Amino acid sequence: DGLPLVPDEEKMDIVLDFTDEHFFTPYVYPRTWAEDYWLRQFLTLYVVVLLGGILLYLSVATFSYVFVYDRRLLRHPHFLKNQVWLEIKCTVGSTPLMGLPTAAMFLLEVQGYSRLYDSFGDSNSLVVSFRDIAGFLFFTDMAIYWIHRGLHHRSVYKYLHKVHHKWKVPTPFASHAFHPVDGFLQSWPYHIYPFLFPLHKLIYLGMFVFVNFWTVSIHDANYSVPDFLKPFINGSAHHTDHHTYFDYNYGQYFTLWDKLEKTFREPSAFRGKPLADEVSEKHE
Repeated sequence: DGLPLVPDEEKMDIVLDFTDEHFFTPYVYPRTWAEDYWLRQFLTLYVVVLLGGILLYLSVATFSYVFVYDRRLLRHPHFLKNQVWLEIKCTVGSTPLMGLPTAAMFLLEVQGYSRLYDSFGDSNSLVVSFRDIAGFLFFTDMAIYWIHRGLHHRSVYKYLHKVHHKWKVPTPFASHAFHPVDGFLQSWPYHIYPFLFPLHKLIYLGMFVFVNFWTVSIHDANYSVPDFLKPFINGSAHHTDHHTYFDYNYGQYFTLWDKLEKTFREPSAFRGKPLADEVSEKHE
């Protein structure tokens, strides 16, 4: 692949370095715990995943709910009583358990077992960055398609994924409201990618933030997509129909795998039948 791998001792995670320097080293851990001690690293990563994840979720989902979400859906007959609170409660309750394997995966990366790297070296950074981002998106989209579709199998659906489909008319707060096993399984492709392919650490960090924004966005009931992208992008309109019709539009970013596997459904919103119209018709 032409990209030099960084030696293990130089692979200390960016976020881990920052939190150690400004908080954990001076205020929390005993001096006898070296910064590269695996248990210390795991505990720090777990705290960062737990608090950082919840903060990012609440801030992005709140912004989307206040400024983007179609509030007419709050009057939809399938919208549950106290649903927003239930979505938040589900997410906050699941995050501590999801955080354990997530922190373990991050620990393996920090310990130098992945193919994450720090420097572009002599390579063309723009070309390499585009390759890394495209590879990450297409690989994770493919993997999540099959994991998501597998979670709909009758043998496991009622135990895991049914929790997320409780929200037939989801809000942005439903974006992370999963059973903890379901939530980690669908995030697993993001973690496994840098163990299989080289990836710059800053791009990896940026993609983790991006996928959280994207996950919120496909639950925001805003169907605005440029016409030329509609055949390719699996956005909020597609995912709304997934919650409504169940067996369609499993993809995360793209429509590719749904079309290849005959699980694609043209979104109702693109055919002039958005979900909010059902509310309008019932109140006329």
